[in-house]
Amino acid sequence: MYRGKFITIEGIEGVGKSTNIEHLKQTIEDHGHTVLTTREPGGTPMAERIRNLVAEHGSEPLPEVAELLLVFASRSLHVKNVIEPALAAGTWVICDRFTDSSRAYQGGGRGLPLKHINTLADWVHRDLNPDLTILLDAPVETGMSRAGRRSEPDRWESEKADFFARVRQAYLQLAQDEPERIVVVDAAQDMDTVRDHIVSIATSILNKAEL
Repeated sequence: MYRGKFITIEGIEGVGKSTNIEHLKQTIEDHGHTVLTTREPGGTPMAERIRNLVAEHGSEPLPEVAELLLVFASRSLHVKNVIEPALAAGTWVICDRFTDSSRAYQGGGRGLPLKHINTLADWVHRDLNPDLTILLDAPVETGMSRAGRRSEPDRWESEKADFFARVRQAYLQLAQDEPERIVVVDAAQDMDTVRDHIVSIATSILNKAEL
């Protein structure tokens, strides 16, 4: 059976992931494919409960290692119960964040060793890696300004600028290391320009898939 494509959208807070996921979804559906949009942490009922635990401003401190392990516990549920079955059925999956977020947030932002994060990735999803990752990139001050217009920030969104600077740099390093998979889009541009770039990227992978 035809396997669906796995596309992930990454970036710091406020870069417009949700809006551009909708543009990407519509473009792929216009080519006749079934599309599932999902997110991380989360994507299943139990994984969403884990997300709430990690994102909330709780009274008990959450150590960096515990945060990482909780995110991967959520990811394990998501991969086995949603992503892999959908791909096997021929559905295209667009995921708002995946393991690159762990590499950027818990690795770059929190300073946890990348080798440990990659070991967890190998254990949790083995050969399942995105066919394409779109990294929406913008200066930290731009992202924080946009994110600040939203509702009450969660624990991640409440981090300081230097944290997001480390996260952004980790993302850009990942893109430099894997240029064949990760496409960087300048999300500081106006919305129409970003949308057109997203549609162009989607059209390119669609054309390859239909060969």
